[in-house]
Amino acid sequence: MGQAFSFGFSDSLLAEVANVSLTQLHQDVQAILKAYEAIKPVARRLGVEPPVPHLPGFAYCHLAALGAKIVFPEGSEPKPEPLLKSAEEIDQLKEPEDYLAAPLIQQRLKLAEELKARCPQAYSSIGHLYEGPVTTAMLLLGEKFLFLLYDEPDRARRLLDFCVRSALNYAQSILKFQGVSLEPGPKGIPDDFAGLLPPGLFEEFVVPYWEKIYQGLLATDRHLHSELLRKEHLDFLRVAKITCFDPSADQYLTPEILKKHCPCRFNLSILSWHIHDLTEDQLENFYLKLASFQPEVISFHLSSLREETKIRRLLKVARENQ
Repeated sequence: MGQAFSFGFSDSLLAEVANVSLTQLHQDVQAILKAYEAIKPVARRLGVEPPVPHLPGFAYCHLAALGAKIVFPEGSEPKPEPLLKSAEEIDQLKEPEDYLAAPLIQQRLKLAEELKARCPQAYSSIGHLYEGPVTTAMLLLGEKFLFLLYDEPDRARRLLDFCVRSALNYAQSILKFQGVSLEPGPKGIPDDFAGLLPPGLFEEFVVPYWEKIYQGLLATDRHLHSELLRKEHLDFLRVAKITCFDPSADQYLTPEILKKHCPCRFNLSILSWHIHDLTEDQLENFYLKLASFQPEVISFHLSSLREETKIRRLLKVARENQ
């Protein structure tokens, strides 16, 4: 059986080929259509299908629905600002009566509707349904959440419960609006900040909340994306019944560690800085080394036209070993 791989085009590349900004991609349907038209020659040169038009990747829909401010710096990725100024405000947290009423959610829904009207094959997604519980708590309260775990654990649990409950209710709301029902099946959680918690806190403050959200999503196959876990965290993937783990840019987990200690299937990635820093020969050898650890998938993206020749070489070796 060969090595599976995943390849795609980054939002920054789409902006580059169309000579538009990332902010325009988030706010202007004409810019989106221009970008997806401009990427077609690149896709043809690489021998891959051109991507289907959709709004750029956006991780903060749930936060925006709760009232958090999302800043769109020109030429950079969106960034959320903490909704809560103090831990005491956790006690007053309430879910919105209408999860789709927030101005940014309405804006993205209208953009998706216009995109679909102008390009019927476009995807209607407005972004990720949720972030994981710990990541959401960190984004709502900031780094104060880490102190809360020690100083006021009951309040920390209330915030995590709110993060799970509101994420599930937001997901239900947007899916219902889109005419999609929540069905049992494989489901994933992105919880990048979970690794900020030491292993001694995982059983109390991480695993139970992962369990609640997977159950609420009717997950039959549990996928987890997290970029800050250490070797000492990996046994909790077994406890949480994770079936596939994506460490992506995790700086602490080498392929060797994952092969020896990860209790489930795992993915590996060739990241943008690998592609920038390594030569074509080095990238080919790197791909073959990663494949020797038998990951579920090896993922890589084209992030700049400067790297097209390197990506062509990577695609060649990936296809030969598929």
